[in-house]
Amino acid sequence: MKLSTLYRECTLNQISEKEIGREMKVAGWVENIRDHGGVSFIDLRDMYGVLQIVMRDTSLLKGINKEDCVSISGKIEKRDEETYNPKIPTGTIELEAHSVEILGKVYGQLPFEIVTSKEIREDLRLKYRFLDLRNRKVIDNMIFRSNVILFLREKMIQMGFLEVQTPILCASSPEGARDYIVPSRHHKGKFYALPQAPQQYKQLLMVAGVDKYFQIAPCFRDEDARADRSPGEFYQLDFEMSFATQEDVFRAGEEVLTATFEKFAPEGYEVTKAPYPVISYKQAMLEFGTDKPDLRNPLRIIDLSEFFSRCSFKPFQNKTVRAIKIHGHQSKGFQEKLLKFAMDIGMAGLGYLEVLEDLSYKGPIDKFIPDELKAEMRQLAGLEKEDTIFFIADKEEKAAMLAGQIRSELGQRLDICEKNAYRFCFVNDFPMFEKDPQTKQIGFTHNPFSMPQGGLEALNTKDPLEILAYQYDIVCNGVELSSGAVRNHNLDIMVKAFEIAGYDEEVLKQKFGALYNAFQFGAPPHAGMAPGVDRMIMLLRNEENIREIIPFPMSGTAQDLMCGAPNVVTEQQLREVHIKVRV
Repeated sequence: MKLSTLYRECTLNQISEKEIGREMKVAGWVENIRDHGGVSFIDLRDMYGVLQIVMRDTSLLKGINKEDCVSISGKIEKRDEETYNPKIPTGTIELEAHSVEILGKVYGQLPFEIVTSKEIREDLRLKYRFLDLRNRKVIDNMIFRSNVILFLREKMIQMGFLEVQTPILCASSPEGARDYIVPSRHHKGKFYALPQAPQQYKQLLMVAGVDKYFQIAPCFRDEDARADRSPGEFYQLDFEMSFATQEDVFRAGEEVLTATFEKFAPEGYEVTKAPYPVISYKQAMLEFGTDKPDLRNPLRIIDLSEFFSRCSFKPFQNKTVRAIKIHGHQSKGFQEKLLKFAMDIGMAGLGYLEVLEDLSYKGPIDKFIPDELKAEMRQLAGLEKEDTIFFIADKEEKAAMLAGQIRSELGQRLDICEKNAYRFCFVNDFPMFEKDPQTKQIGFTHNPFSMPQGGLEALNTKDPLEILAYQYDIVCNGVELSSGAVRNHNLDIMVKAFEIAGYDEEVLKQKFGALYNAFQFGAPPHAGMAPGVDRMIMLLRNEENIREIIPFPMSGTAQDLMCGAPNVVTEQQLREVHIKVRV
C-alpha cells in the first residue's frame, strides 16, 4: 500500500542500504536520545523497526523528549563501520536529520521505560497498556496473535468449514451462574446474557443444514483469573460438524492444531503427530492424577489400594493408595524438601521405600509389608534395584489429586520432563452426571448438551453416576486447550437427561426453547469442539501468564485499569433499563 508523504514516505523496515544518498521522510517515536555535544543521535522506532537518526545540527534536538512522536526529513547515509549495530536490520545505515516536526508531544514524566516495561508491576503496565504495547516484545506477541488467527481462519476454510458469526446478546441459561447479564431497555425487568460460548447457536446451525461451521468466537465468563485464564472474555476456535462422530471431530482437531503448532512453534520444538493419544478420564485420573495430563513428564501413578488392604500399615487401611516410582535413591535433603511440599498441599506425610541391591527395601513402612508380599509389590510397581517409590493415601478423589501434584513436583525437581515439545492428547469418556457434595443432588458434570453413551436406554436403566458421555478435551503440556462433545440431537434423550439433572420438561422448554423446538424438525447427528485461541498462543510464545498475549487484558481482579471498568453509571442510565441498585 502506498503511503501519503505528509508524515513519512515508508516504514522503517523498508529502508536499506539501497536508499543511501536518498532524501527521505520517516516517522515514529523517540526511543532513545544520545547527546554527544557536537553531534546528537536519536533511535527512532515505529511498529516495524528502529532507525538511527544523526543530528549534526544539534539545535534540531531542542524540545524533543523520549517517546515524543516525530516526523523527520533527511538523507540516508552509510554508518562508519565501527558504529554498525548488528542487532537491528538498519544497523549499517542512519538518517542525517535536516528537519524535525513534533507530531505528538510527551507531557510530564513517563510512568516507566518502554524497553523494560515487562519488568515492572503488572498493574502499572495495564494502566498504561498503550505505552506497554510500544515494547518490542509485547507488540510482537500481538503481531504473532494476528498471524495465528489468520492461519486458523484460512485453515478452517481450506478444510471446508463455513465462517458464521453468532449473536453476542443471547439468553441466560439455568447453568448461567457465570453469565454477564445485560438489562433490556425495551423489556422491563428482563435481561440478555453475553455468551459463555456459542453453544446453542452452533447446534441450531447444524439443524439449519450448515454442514461445517466455525468462527473465532468471543466468549464471556465471569470467572476468577488464573495464569492460563483471563477473567471476563476469551476467544476460541469454535467449530461444529453435521453427521459427525467423535472420531471425525478428533481428526479435524488434530489437523488444524498440528498444522498450527508445526507452523508457529519455536525452532527446534517437536509437535505430537496425529493421531493423538486417547486417554479415558478414568485412566487420566489414575495415571496422572488430573484430567489435564502433561505427557512430557514420564512418571506414571499406579494404584496399590488392594495390595495395602492386605498389609498392616494402619494409615493406609480403607484408603485409596497411589504410588509413584522413580529411578535412583535421593538425598536426605531431597526427601525433606519433598515432604515439606507434600505437607504444604495438605498431606499428613509422604511414605517411601528404596529398593536396595539385593531387592530388599529400606524405608519407614518396610516393616508393615509382610515378607510374602514384598515380591508381589515389586512386580505390581515394576521395581528394580536403586528405585524409590512414594506413596499417597487418602479418599479416592483427594488421593488422585495429591498424587498428581507429587508427580508434577517430582518431574520438575528431577528435571526429567521432555524439553522443547508440544505433547497433545485427547481425554474422553467423562462422567455424564455428578453428585453435588453439598446438596447431594445429581447434576451435569460438564456440557448438558452431550450425548450419553448408551443413549436413552442408559438413562432409563443405569445408575446416573455410572453413565459416561461422549465428551472430550484436548490437552497440551498439561493445559486444557479444548472441550467438546458429540451433541445430544434426540429430543427424548434430551428430556430424560435434563430430568435426571433436576429440570422438568417445562423448564427445558422455557430455558432452551430454541433447541427443544429445533430437535422436533429433523436434527442431524452433530459434534464439535472449541480450542482456546488465547491458550494456544500462550503455549506457542512460552508465556507463563495469558495476559501477555492479549492486547488489552483485564487485571487479575477483573478490572480494566486503563479505562476504569467496571465503573458506576448515572441514575438516568439505570432508570432507562429499569434497574435499581441495592448497596
